[in-house]
Amino acid sequence: MSERVIAIEGGYKLNGTVRISGAKNATVALIPATVLSDEPVEIYGVPEISDVKALAILLKELNCEVSVEGDKVTIDPTHMKDLPLVSDAVNKLRASYYFMGVLLGKYKRVKIKMPGGCYLGPRPIDLHLKGFEALGAKITYEDDTYILEADELIGNRIYLDFASVGATINILFAAVKAKGKTVIENAAKEPEIIDVANLLTKMGAKIRGVGTDTITIEGVEHLHGTFHEIIPDRIEAGTFLVIAAAAGEKVLIQNIIPQHLEALISKLKEMGVEMEVIGDSIIVYGGRAPLHHVNIKTQTYPGFATDLQQPLTTLLTQAEGDSQVKETIYAERFKHCEQLNKMGANIELEEATSIIHGATPLHGARVEATDLRCGAALVIAGLIATGKTEITNIYHIDRGYDNIDHKLITLGAHITRYEIDD
Repeated sequence: MSERVIAIEGGYKLNGTVRISGAKNATVALIPATVLSDEPVEIYGVPEISDVKALAILLKELNCEVSVEGDKVTIDPTHMKDLPLVSDAVNKLRASYYFMGVLLGKYKRVKIKMPGGCYLGPRPIDLHLKGFEALGAKITYEDDTYILEADELIGNRIYLDFASVGATINILFAAVKAKGKTVIENAAKEPEIIDVANLLTKMGAKIRGVGTDTITIEGVEHLHGTFHEIIPDRIEAGTFLVIAAAAGEKVLIQNIIPQHLEALISKLKEMGVEMEVIGDSIIVYGGRAPLHHVNIKTQTYPGFATDLQQPLTTLLTQAEGDSQVKETIYAERFKHCEQLNKMGANIELEEATSIIHGATPLHGARVEATDLRCGAALVIAGLIATGKTEITNIYHIDRGYDNIDHKLITLGAHITRYEIDD
């Protein structure tokens, strides 16, 4: 059997301009949100990623019409049907769990297979289910399938033991058409949640307090069509900041909301990376000074994003001294370290912690993208390594990065895709 790889010839300095796409983590919630409407909804700035294609398949299974024109996606749920989601497409997409909330909200019942996605250690959805139960749903689980049913959904006060993005959004979906008032306490504050709430509000939902730790929802009977533009992807933006710091000379990154990246920007400056913030753009001047070691601790927003610790780890291999990355969100999010060590890095693992001994030169090797952000870390490593790097399992990268090959090639990177024997 053969497998497609991304191959990178390292050592070429990057220069030029790159534009950040719409937020992947907002997109995968915004698209399911549209089915709560009784009319068509248009979403602009949709990134060209495989997760969007997987969501379109699920929507079509529910008899929704989906049309794509460039970065605009129109979803028409007018003729939508109440059907179980039990196809293999559900397993390929972690965000398919958002259909639990929207279908429960719309039809008061859902039958859906266990969601898939990257394996980053235990990723339970118990907080989602706790929220649904608090609104009145009865939940059963059999043969890898969840069945959620409610005679009616009634607003309630729900406290989240952990400020989970997915649970906050999913409970929001179920609550917008529930009877009465729902209050979510210890809610997550990520920008993507605000973006989803903005869409729902345009559709007619009554939501207050998004962006704080207490969200209040007054249930409504009907939601209507609208249009919405997605916020820029802060994780893609952060990845390109790290890329520019690692392999760039002068790189202008456009369509950024700098406030969404304050934790990363402060760490990059602490490392000695020179950059200039100009409105919604950032210029990074790479390679001007030696990099200093730093310590990272991932936290919920506005702390350091777990999705950026893997890309930053690659840059830390080039910093003098020992850096430490402590992971508090996904304890097993360190599979990239073994792959980086194959390329010459010197990384030790302890419980939920990596220690990066730098600086170490990296060399090309055949490595595996075990998950989406591991793939980003390996792309950065390939750009700065000597020789050729071949990355396998690249479908993970395509799940979350819009045209990353093309964007890097326009900056001067040498990247190709081809088949290898497995």
